[in-house]
Amino acid sequence: MDARDVIKRPVITERSTETLGDKKYTFEVDPRANKTEIKSAIETIFGVKVQKVNTMNYKGKFRRFGRHSGYKPNRKKAIVQLTPESKELDFFEGV
Repeated sequence: MDARDVIKRPVITERSTETLGDKKYTFEVDPRANKTEIKSAIETIFGVKVQKVNTMNYKGKFRRFGRHSGYKPNRKKAIVQLTPESKELDFFEGV
């Protein structure tokens, strides 16, 4: 799996922006990816050292659209903490 296939998008919420001072960044990742794949993908894409990775799985919610009904897709969220000597990610600057 390519590094760009593992990391889907950043998650920018009020809670995730509060943790930017601690060098913790939140990303939505592929549900099949494990912690070591997420760590290596972040290190190759952004050129930083990762200290710790926490992951959370979310089950898709049931939704109705008129007569049709179904489930939203399952998703996985990863909180990545960088080492103290690594640089800040430019991606989240100005948020």
